[in-house]
Amino acid sequence: MAVLRRARLASFAATAASLTLVLGACASSGPVGWTYAPEPSATPAPSASASAAPSESAVASANAAAPSASGSGSTGGGAATTVQVVAQNISFTTPQIQAPAGQPFTIDFDNEDQGIPHNIEIKDSSGASKFKGDIVTGPIKTTYQVPALAAGTYTFMCDVHPSMTGTLTVK
Repeated sequence: MAVLRRARLASFAATAASLTLVLGACASSGPVGWTYAPEPSATPAPSASASAAPSESAVASANAAAPSASGSGSTGGGAATTVQVVAQNISFTTPQIQAPAGQPFTIDFDNEDQGIPHNIEIKDSSGASKFKGDIVTGPIKTTYQVPALAAGTYTFMCDVHPSMTGTLTVK
């Protein structure tokens, strides 16, 4: 029995010594024995000949992403069109909007009705759906990407509240 106790005591002492060594290394104020460094990036550094002025395509992209002017309902500029539509008091505050023919455009939809679901669906003169946005419960803002439409007059409406309608003129 005494031999077993001595063996356990020796094992415990060896474990304690190892633990002390490990903890001592972690608590040491000396330099770390090893560090992890990620592989160098494969991305080349910019060349010294790179121009500080943005490229024409970068400027066009920035202009296309610019928000629309307030009050106009849409922006022109040729690059991209953004149309603002607001739902408030279960009606559209923007009953008439415009978009360019043959070009996709964006609708920034602002559902200001607390706890009320709305969306925008665009229908042609025959009643065929040309675009249907997801229904969102307000208050919330969402962006709809509308595909290019042919020139003409379209109706936009809320599927949840069919009395909410407006006119989209595409020219």
